[in-house]
Amino acid sequence: MKKLIFPIVLVLVVLSFFSCGSTKNVAYFKNADSISLAASKGLFDAKIMPKDLLTITVSTTNPKAAAPFNLTIQDPLRSSGSLSYSQGNLLQYLVDNDGAINFPVVGKVNVAGLTKRECETLLHDKIKPFMAENENPIVTVKMASFKISVLGEVGHPGVFTVETEKMSILQALANAGDLTIYGKRDNVMLVREDANGEKTIHRLNLNDANLINSPYYYLQQNDAIIVEPNKVKAQNSAIGQSTTLMISAVGILTSVASLVVNILRK
Repeated sequence: MKKLIFPIVLVLVVLSFFSCGSTKNVAYFKNADSISLAASKGLFDAKIMPKDLLTITVSTTNPKAAAPFNLTIQDPLRSSGSLSYSQGNLLQYLVDNDGAINFPVVGKVNVAGLTKRECETLLHDKIKPFMAENENPIVTVKMASFKISVLGEVGHPGVFTVETEKMSILQALANAGDLTIYGKRDNVMLVREDANGEKTIHRLNLNDANLINSPYYYLQQNDAIIVEPNKVKAQNSAIGQSTTLMISAVGILTSVASLVVNILRK
């Protein structure tokens, strides 16, 4: 019995060591009280990129004046053997690789690189000449395909739709259930693609509050966040595999020894 005490104590000490190690570098923005956030001043506006899907609505005092600019997709409905069509939803516009959309009446319009407000102003100026002089159209643009992905050591990895067209990396991680205790907080990977299709990888330190001042604090559409496992997870995994193999080996040796002893007794 005494021979078994030492291995058990050793295992408990090792597990305790890894448990303590896993709590290091867990806190976010540990230096928040010692840095200036002046560089973060300003409101974030996402910019339209190729392959974005836009919902565009034109409103006027005279509904007939806006009708040509508010195309809808009619959904077929079948009832009692007859075919009818519902009013449908507004047609959405896919920004092509050249950064343009084909808008009703006015034709091709380059919108890539514009904020939502800039796009609204541009379309307003484009459609105004086609309306009565006393008509002042209101154009509303919404990005219908603003999505980000969160992968790796988080509670609920997945793809998330951003309704407000504005999301920080902290909000994205919160939506994904936060990092697990095994996630690397000081080396989070951000994969980003620009308007020209060029991909870049950025390493972010969630322990450092200076991240708020960086251009990567707010996410762009199609950004991917990847949280890698820390050394504790790898070590625990290795210990788990080694322990399983050791137990299996001990079990086999015990069985063989028992068989040999039974044979020798006969």
